[in-house]
Amino acid sequence: MSQLALVIDLNVCVGCHACVTSCKEWNTSGTAGYMADMNPFSKDPTGTFFNRVQTFEVGNFPNTETVHFPKSCLHCEDPPCVPVCPTGASYKRDEDGIVLVDYDKCIGCKYCSWACPYGVRELDEHQKVMKKCTLCVDRIYDESLPENERKPACVLACPTSARLFGDVNDPDSEAAQAIRERGGYQLMPEWGTRPANHYLPRRKTSITIHEDELIRADNPLYKERQLPMPDADDPTLDETTSW
Repeated sequence: MSQLALVIDLNVCVGCHACVTSCKEWNTSGTAGYMADMNPFSKDPTGTFFNRVQTFEVGNFPNTETVHFPKSCLHCEDPPCVPVCPTGASYKRDEDGIVLVDYDKCIGCKYCSWACPYGVRELDEHQKVMKKCTLCVDRIYDESLPENERKPACVLACPTSARLFGDVNDPDSEAAQAIRERGGYQLMPEWGTRPANHYLPRRKTSITIHEDELIRADNPLYKERQLPMPDADDPTLDETTSW
């Protein structure tokens, strides 16, 4: 059985959010749209996204690392969101393994979001239906597009090629080879959902940081300290100005 999925290389993801914005643009204007934005210019903006990037620090200073972790629907081979749906709106396609939502059947009860252990289901506050990544199903089968563009928008937009797309059950596919040769892993396999999306682990590197390298060369306070201090007998600014 074919199983389309994303393979994300955490070693080269720079957290630029090009995948987030390209996903939002394509899907908002496509058959999966739209994706609501609430109070986009206020201090508490919210909205619906198919793809998000979580950024966090690991380790202890000064030996810390910044990790950018993109996450969207993982298109599980055994998706828990499907059997809990009371209307049959959530379903998994036999032909390619993509998990989708039929908006005409969805009643926005959120059972699927409670069942999903990865937190990738979102309620669209305008349409009151549950939404999630579709792997750009309306794009990857669009024969009016050049063949090299029949990929999810996030894959095409990634400037570092951190995202691969393909049939992970096809041993000859680029995605399956990357998983096999570079130690690709599934997110939270203990849940038994068998996520189709995989992550390629960050490669370990070592670096030695000397104490003087922790001092910013462009630190303005550091530069000011290098300037000659005024003499105590020099006139003050108040004495030399007329205000």
